[in-house]
Parts: sequence; C-alpha cells; structure tokens
Amino acid sequence: MKDVAKGSGNVFADLKLKDAEELQTRAKLAHQIYTIIKERGLKQKEAAEILGLKQPDVSALMNGKFVDFSVDRLLNLFVRLNQDVEIIIRPAPEGKGSAGIHIRAA
Repeated sequence: MKDVAKGSGNVFADLKLKDAEELQTRAKLAHQIYTIIKERGLKQKEAAEILGLKQPDVSALMNGKFVDFSVDRLLNLFVRLNQDVEIIIRPAPEGKGSAGIHIRAA
C-alpha cells in the first residue's frame, strides 16, 4: 500500500514549483472567471468579445491553461466582466502560520 501525504492546500507548492503562490493565485482567479462565464451561459466567442480576447485564449483559460495570463491581466478580465475587484492588505491572524493570498467571490 502506498503512503499518502496530506497536501499543503497548494498543489503547486506540493509539486515544488517555482512561484507556487502566484500559480495558485492565478489558478483561483482563472477558476472564478470560468465560473462567471458558465453562470452567464456565455459561449466562448461571446466571452472573447466581452473580455477583449481571441476565442482560443478563452478556450485555454476555460481549460485551466492560464500560463499566459498574469495576475494583473486576470484582474482586468474581471473588470471587463463588470465585476469590482477589491484588494485588502492586512496582517495575518496570530497563530495561523504564514501569511498568504486569499481569493473570495462575493
């Protein structure tokens, strides 16, 4: 039987990838964009027009291929989707270990 190790909550860190925190942030942002597009029932071509992207770029994003999308670029896509983006910086709670980036949709 194989040993199973508990993950850290960041698959990119578990894989020891460089810039794991940024990759995790981009993945969460891309997933939220995916969710908005699906909830609105948009076809990729329609989403591309709204987002100012080419349809193949929307397809890549919808399929979890966000390597060509920076955090800044993803945040700007939310604005194109008529979403407010609010960034709050605060001290990490005591006893919680290390600080991190948290993304929450309202």
